[in-house]
Amino acid sequence: MKMNLNEAETGREYVIKKIDTGGDEEMESFLFSLGCYSGEHITVVDRKRNLVVSIKDARYNIDPELGASIHV
Repeated sequence: MKMNLNEAETGREYVIKKIDTGGDEEMESFLFSLGCYSGEHITVVDRKRNLVVSIKDARYNIDPELGASIHV
């Protein structure tokens, strides 16, 4: 089932299938710097206005635009 991170269940670990930033190299580079790339595991820890995600034992607060570009 294809879905983006905004649609993911809280507390469940997913594997990132692809990053689709629509050609926005700056956004893609930013996500890569967080360790967010294909094959990496990611978990949505919490949802408030933004998503709190866990990648490689670190937590990040990402906005819905970034969440939509991460496919799991």
